[in-house]
Amino acid sequence: MTTPNADDLEIIAKQLGREPRGVLEVAYRTPDGLPAVVKTAPRLPDGTPFPTLYYLTDPRLTAEASRQESAGVMREMTERLATDPELAAAYRRAHESYLAERDEIESLGTDFTGGGMPDRVKCLHVLIAHSLAKGPGLNPFGDEAVALAADAGFRGTAIPADWPATSTPDEQA
Repeated sequence: MTTPNADDLEIIAKQLGREPRGVLEVAYRTPDGLPAVVKTAPRLPDGTPFPTLYYLTDPRLTAEASRQESAGVMREMTERLATDPELAAAYRRAHESYLAERDEIESLGTDFTGGGMPDRVKCLHVLIAHSLAKGPGLNPFGDEAVALAADAGFRGTAIPADWPATSTPDEQA
């Protein structure tokens, strides 16, 4: 993670189509060098609570997250969450890690994190951002969505070339 410089903030503003707010760090850069995930303050400069610690900015990845959501990936993930206790425990650990990291900066007095954690999968944008910022192995659904993005043609450009492939239950059978 790096402190954003003026060039980073200009790129992020173009990616978002607006001025970025509350950016603390560039949490992930793509292999092609662009900022793609920012770490944001728990409160925006005007004092508004902003519980989304990691925010996806790269338009290629935001479009891919939206494509996955439209394809029903969240629904399928949520169904698996309800039937796989190990997966549910791993997702809860991701939630707890996210919350602890945000609370180190400033507690918002809530256990809401984002992406639907820990009980459902609600926003792949947040989960992808979390996984890219922290690396594989912490957020199982974020990792899976990143692997799907890599398979969709983003490996080596927007996704690290060495991001692990994730097998789905159908592929394991």
